[in-house]
Amino acid sequence: MRLEDVPDPTFAQKMIGDGIAIKPIDGAVVAPIDGEIVQLFPTKHAIGLQGKSGLEILIHIGLETVALGGEGFEAHVKQGDQVKAGDPLITFDLDFIKEKAASHITPIVITNSNDFEINRTTDEKEVVAGKTALLEVRVKEQETTNNKPTAKTTDRPQYSSEAEDIVAAVGGLDNIDAATHCVTRLRFALADEDKVDKNALENMGIVKGTFSANGQYQVVIGQGTVDKVYNAMVSEAGVSEATKEDVKAAGGKKQNALQRGIKTLADIFIPILPAIVTAGLLLGLNNILVNPIFSEQSIIEIYPSWAGVADMINIIASTAFTFLPALIGWSAVRQFGGNPLLGIVLGLILVHPALMPASDFAQAVIAGDAPTWNVFGFDVNMMGYQGQVLPVLVAAWVLAKIEIWLKKRVLDSLQLLVVAPIALLVTGFLSFILIGPVTFTIGNWITEGIVAIFDFAPIIGGLVYGAFYAPLVITGMHHTFLAVDFQLIASTGSTLLWPVVALSNIAQGSAVFAMFLAAKDEKLKGLAGTSGVSAWLGVTEPAMFGVNLRYKYPFYAAIIGTAIAGAFISVQQVLASSVGVGGIPAFLSIQQSSWIAFFIGMAIVIVVPFVITFIIAKRKLK
Repeated sequence: MRLEDVPDPTFAQKMIGDGIAIKPIDGAVVAPIDGEIVQLFPTKHAIGLQGKSGLEILIHIGLETVALGGEGFEAHVKQGDQVKAGDPLITFDLDFIKEKAASHITPIVITNSNDFEINRTTDEKEVVAGKTALLEVRVKEQETTNNKPTAKTTDRPQYSSEAEDIVAAVGGLDNIDAATHCVTRLRFALADEDKVDKNALENMGIVKGTFSANGQYQVVIGQGTVDKVYNAMVSEAGVSEATKEDVKAAGGKKQNALQRGIKTLADIFIPILPAIVTAGLLLGLNNILVNPIFSEQSIIEIYPSWAGVADMINIIASTAFTFLPALIGWSAVRQFGGNPLLGIVLGLILVHPALMPASDFAQAVIAGDAPTWNVFGFDVNMMGYQGQVLPVLVAAWVLAKIEIWLKKRVLDSLQLLVVAPIALLVTGFLSFILIGPVTFTIGNWITEGIVAIFDFAPIIGGLVYGAFYAPLVITGMHHTFLAVDFQLIASTGSTLLWPVVALSNIAQGSAVFAMFLAAKDEKLKGLAGTSGVSAWLGVTEPAMFGVNLRYKYPFYAAIIGTAIAGAFISVQQVLASSVGVGGIPAFLSIQQSSWIAFFIGMAIVIVVPFVITFIIAKRKLK
C-alpha cells in the first residue's frame, strides 16, 4: 500500500521520509539490501539499515508496536552487523501483533530522503520477500545548500540546544509529566497541551512534524537522531528519563473518566469491526438479490436458481449480528483483563437457542406465554439478548473482575477446576436475574430517546450529528456511537445514525480531491489523491489527518457538506439495515426504499465540500 494510506500521521505525511508499506502475511523480516544494521530498537519492533551507497532504510513492524515492549518479537541480528539481502533480521508473532497493536501495517521508509529519491514503486498488490522489487531509489543531485540539522560546535553533547528548544516549546520542564522516545519520535505526557508552541516546534529544522494521540504529545524527529535528542534532553535539558509505560500511564491519568470510557469502548469495538463491516457488506449483497430493485421482480424471482445462493449469503452475513454478544464478550473480557475465551462462552450463553429472542419475548409477554425459570419462587425471564450490546458489556466486566479476584486467591493447581466454572456460573446467574433485564431496559431507553429526537426534529438531529461526527473522530468519541448503532439495530431493526457516518466519509474524500486538483505541490497532490480514494472507500484517517486538518478549510468544508446532507437524509428518514462499509459502497447497507434519498445525500457531500474547498484552495495555494 502507498505510504500516504498508512493510518499514522508520522508515516502518512512522510515526516521521516518517503517509502511504501505492506500488510505482512508472514512473521519474518529479511534484509531488503546488503548493508549494516545501524539501529535495532530495544523493543525489536523496528530496525534500521544503511547500504554501501549511504541509503538508510527503516522497517517499522506494525503501528504503535513500541507499546508491546518487545513481546512477540525476536531479533536475529544486532547493531553493527553486516547483512546480505535476504538475511533474516527479525521474526515476530503476526497474530499477536494483529491482536495487540494498533495495526500490523509495516512501513518501509527511506529516512535520508534529502539525499535519495524514489524513482519507481512496485505496482504489484501481492509481493514476495526476496523476489519483488518494492522500490527503485536513486541518488539526488547535490544541491548548493544543505538543509540537514548539524550539531553546534561546542563542548556540549550533540543536539543539546535543539533539546532545550524542544523542551521550551512543549511548555517547559514543569509541563512535562513524563518523556520517552521510540524509533522515530519523542513522546511526551504533558500536564497541559495548550501550552505547546506548535509553530516553534515545526519551525525547527530537526522536527519533522507533531501531533497528539492517546494522551501523548508526539514530536517526530527521525530514526537515529531521536536517540541523540532524547539523551540530550535527559543530560542537558533536565528531563527525567522515563519508560514508555510511565508515559502511557501519565498520559492516561490526565484523561478524564469520559475519555477513559471512550477509549475503553474503542478498544473493545475496533477489533470486531472487520467482522461487522463484512457482515454489513454481505447483507447489502443479499438485499440486491432478494428485493425488486432493477425491475418489478427480484433477481431470485426472475432466476430461482439464485435463491439458494441468496439464502447462504444471508446466513453467512447475519451470523456476526446474531452472535454479536459472543464477539463483544471476547473483546470486552480481553480488554478488562480476563480470559477472552470465557468472554466468547458468556456471549454464547446470552444467545443460547433455548432462550427466546428479545424481539419475540415482548409479544409472548402480551400473549401471556413468555417462558420463565422458577428460581426459589422468583420468575426469571428466559430471554435471549441477540444483537444486544449493553448486557454483554456489563456482564463481561463482571466476569473479568470475578476471574481476576479468584485467580489471586485460588491455588495454581486448582485454578482450572475452580476459577472458570465459578466465574461463569456467578456471571451467568447475575446476567439472567439482574444485569440482562436492567441493561436491556436502559438500552431501550437510549433507543427510544434517540428515535424521539429524530422524530421530533429530524432536520436538527441530522444537521447536528452531521456537523459533529468528523470532530468526534478526532477525539475518538465516534466509537461510542457504534454501540448506539448496534443498539438501534437490535431494538428497531435499523439505524438512522450510520447513514450520516457514511456521508461524512465521502465528504472528507471530496474535500481532499479538491485539494488534489488545486495543489501544485507534487507531494501534496500524491497524498491528497490516494487519501481521497481511501476516504471514498470508508477509511478517512489519511485524508483527515494528512490533508484536511492540516489546511483546516477542507475539513470545515467537509463538515458543512455533511451537516446539510445529514439534515436532508434525516428528514427523508433514510435508514441502514446494518453497519457496513463506509463511503461510496455504503448504499449496499441502506434500506432499498431509502436509496434515492441517500443518493441525493451522496451528491450533496460530493459537490458541496469539493466546491467550497476548491474555491478557497485556488486562492490560498499559490
